Amino acid sequence: MSDNITISIADDHPMVIIGLQNMLANYPNITLLDTYPDGQALLKGLQEKMPDVLLLDIQMPGQTGDELAPLIMKKYPELRILTLTNLDSALCAYNMTRHGVLGYLLKTTNQKTLIEAINAVYRGEEYIEPSMQEKMQQLAVGRTREASLKSALTPREKEVLQLIVNGITNKDISQKLHIGFRTVEYYRFNILLKLDVNNTAALVKKALRLGLAE
Repeated sequence: MSDNITISIADDHPMVIIGLQNMLANYPNITLLDTYPDGQALLKGLQEKMPDVLLLDIQMPGQTGDELAPLIMKKYPELRILTLTNLDSALCAYNMTRHGVLGYLLKTTNQKTLIEAINAVYRGEEYIEPSMQEKMQQLAVGRTREASLKSALTPREKEVLQLIVNGITNKDISQKLHIGFRTVEYYRFNILLKLDVNNTAALVKKALRLGLAE
């Protein structure tokens, strides 16, 4: 016999609320406690009624779901949150799980998947939209690679990189750092190689994106 699960929904679209109510009505072990149209109503409501699982949209007026999630998890760490959103974004999914959210589903999901996700999150298990899992893995690999790029540069290479970003020529870098012109060329070549770019414009763009220079 399935456990009785209480649900609350935070979403500002009435049609979504109605659709979820109709869907959940088919499952006698799932009880809908309340619905909230925005973050303020949600935070107030959680003080009075604490569900087992919260279905949380990201795009809401006032505070967004990704702003609310860390606040809620800090105050109610026992609450299980399942994101239900239109945002088909691995970065959004990554950020929500980083805040302690256990589930991430798109609103296009079917009824069977929604119920599977609710049950999994209720048990304290992570449940990510199947189509999103591969995207998140690729994102994680990219972030790991970028982190390794940051650590791959030596302090001197980072110093040279900053000067390149500042628009300083090799000759001036040589004079400023009191090193040979060919040594500067060597550093520049190494930096290009490590950051996997072919020219100075791409190097500057990537260095700024990775936070390796200002």
